[in-house]
Amino acid sequence: MAHMIEGKLTGEGLKIAIVAARWNDFMGQKLVDGAIDTLIRHGVADDDISVVMVPGSYEIPFITKQVAQSGKYDAIVCIGVLIRGGTIHFDLIASEASKGIANVSMETGVPCTFGVITTESIEQAIERCGSKAGNKGAEAALAALELHHLGVELAGRT
Repeated sequence: MAHMIEGKLTGEGLKIAIVAARWNDFMGQKLVDGAIDTLIRHGVADDDISVVMVPGSYEIPFITKQVAQSGKYDAIVCIGVLIRGGTIHFDLIASEASKGIANVSMETGVPCTFGVITTESIEQAIERCGSKAGNKGAEAALAALELHHLGVELAGRT
């Protein structure tokens, strides 16, 4: 039978950073709150959670890399809210934030999860911040816990 390797959803003893964009903060704060609540519910101590605020989603990868390189955190949850407007600005920011966050994970080995929501409207954003479509900050926090434990499990295998 195949051996199943899965990450645990427990946070006891882990230090987690949340890097969050202030842009669209009236919705982004709901994502941050969802992430913090989820981490605490899964055993991360409140004192072991740090929230770093950046101006916007474009700046998330730069600071995320500094946070990862500090060696202080087991995983990083990246949070932002992008809503499409009438120009290509949305596409550029969404693309660079996504690629940048992924690159930080790959370069540093620290799990960095993508809790940056990219929506077509304010209504869609509100749905993803805790109403109809759940809270994407909470989902990104769970993914961070799971990825950390998967990494530990895989690193221990020969």
